[in-house]
Amino acid sequence: MNHIIPLSDLSIGQNSKIAVLKVNSNIKPRLLDIGFIKGTNIKCVLKNPSGDPSAYLIRQTLIALRKEDADNIFVTV
Repeated sequence: MNHIIPLSDLSIGQNSKIAVLKVNSNIKPRLLDIGFIKGTNIKCVLKNPSGDPSAYLIRQTLIALRKEDADNIFVTV
């Protein structure tokens, strides 16, 4: 059964799909341009030892996100 978690909770190597974006309006258009659209596959590839930022692979693009932003992107696993 699939469940929804914040993107920031993914472990390195874990795959998921975008479910909901609840980010602030400043970053949302940029994320949509990159491909953060419901149902899009995303994978956690790197986490800073301090937890901020983390890197994710989405649509063959590697993007680093601050934890405060990744906390507001929800994925199904």
